[in-house]
Amino acid sequence: MASYSPRITLTRNSRGIYSLDTVMGCASGMANEPGGCYGDCYSANAARRYGRDFSVNVLRYFESEAHRRSIVARINRIRLDFVRIGSSGDPSEDWAHTVNILRGIDKCNRQIVIITRHWHTLTNEQLAYFGTINVVVNTSVSALDKPHVRDHCVAQYERMKPYCKSILRVVSCDFNINNERGHLMARAQAELFKHDATIDTVFRPSKRNPLVTDGVVNVARSRFMDGVSLVSKHNPSAYLGKCSTCHEMCGLNVTAKDARHPTKPGVVKQLGLFRKKTW
Repeated sequence: MASYSPRITLTRNSRGIYSLDTVMGCASGMANEPGGCYGDCYSANAARRYGRDFSVNVLRYFESEAHRRSIVARINRIRLDFVRIGSSGDPSEDWAHTVNILRGIDKCNRQIVIITRHWHTLTNEQLAYFGTINVVVNTSVSALDKPHVRDHCVAQYERMKPYCKSILRVVSCDFNINNERGHLMARAQAELFKHDATIDTVFRPSKRNPLVTDGVVNVARSRFMDGVSLVSKHNPSAYLGKCSTCHEMCGLNVTAKDARHPTKPGVVKQLGLFRKKTW
């Protein structure tokens, strides 16, 4: 299978989401479960279709100062309030590298949304840096997770709160409570949604996923973008449309009643560029 390019790019998908992935691939997620998270990682499936190996992490870099400036300029022109990091790979696979890229775009005028499973834990110094920028961290978690993975994700979501806007991004399902596993997972899911500042992300499995064939989750065909997908919806009104018309905006518009992070102008408070370039 082909490797990803190490050249960092700003991309836009069919939902209108702009992504600046610092890491392509997710070795930890693929090692945690065959097929990636829940046996049906959407990004891993997409990588496979394009002949990419999602089990190998590829760090992405600015090729030059001109390349870095062009990325910042493009971010400043997009018609969306934020850019995502973590669409086709998990930035937690190398937090130090992700922080370096964040410093490289420190003059852009859009907020950054980081989506992560926290396979590797942020250091205290990295957390302190997050406290200086307008970053929204979405910690992805699900009742489908193994208990120790779920507990770790929730702990990291709580740990982030003093430093930045911390969102619990729950991959939810319509669990079959008449199924023993489904009943237990439905209870675990209810506990996840008790946390402050949660958003609901619909699970889109394949029809061959054991969770479907074993009757753990209920699924139905639902309109998704310009087509129809198999989905398991905990909330019948869960949003499946384009990013530009989403109310939550990956947590930007979600108010956390116990949030303690300060309001900061721009992406950073007048931080300069690296004296020694690392890209």
